[in-house]
Amino acid sequence: MKVALVTGGNGGIGSSICAALADKGYKVAGGYYPADKENAEAWEAEMRANGKDVTAVAGDVSNYTSCEAMIANVESELGPIEVLVNCAGITRDTTFKKMSPEQWGSVLQTNLDSAFNVTRPVINQMLERGSGRIVNVSSVNGQRGQFGQANYSAAKAGLHGFTMALAQETARKGITVNTISPGYISTPMTQAMPENVLEAIVNSVPMGRMGEPEEIASAVSWLVDERSAYITGANIPVNGGLFMSA
Repeated sequence: MKVALVTGGNGGIGSSICAALADKGYKVAGGYYPADKENAEAWEAEMRANGKDVTAVAGDVSNYTSCEAMIANVESELGPIEVLVNCAGITRDTTFKKMSPEQWGSVLQTNLDSAFNVTRPVINQMLERGSGRIVNVSSVNGQRGQFGQANYSAAKAGLHGFTMALAQETARKGITVNTISPGYISTPMTQAMPENVLEAIVNSVPMGRMGEPEEIASAVSWLVDERSAYITGANIPVNGGLFMSA
């Protein structure tokens, strides 16, 4: 049975990705921030109660040493990682003129540096095996920018640059590297927004609704499928028409 690692696995989108990959027959490791251990353990229990082969694993994606330890733990307990989904992310929103170095740095470290920190320890084994799937979860705001999100937009745009470069380096070795850029997705975090803000978001989307986490998970499942072996370096938008490009 193949192994998949999903960072930010116990989040709104990450949880749906974990469930979808478990349904495809993967043993799934769902990464979580170490301080969130209690919630992560409850999440793991709920996933297993629903028949999902999911294991919660601790790791600070902003710290390379922590990521090395997390991946060594996954490989020791579950086996070599065949699928990696870099889904962990945070926001620290404010206008650029008010943005502190901490607000900038923390978002870049968690949303962009993490792609290096988590991918670097697994890439050599993928290259040696001649197979592997890497999916980086970016954002529509990495494609179009967003007021008050200079840090987040920069990190998410950088994530696809990382995808394209790594895709070129690994394509001949049977590894695919792709990006998914979600639009506004209905998660506990977005549902906690004021009603007028939610209404404005929905009104800006041509489809007239927010996306569902399962729709992002479906795109991930498609990209990691064996039949998607000729897709690499792509950025797949899942945004209800909010941003379109040639």
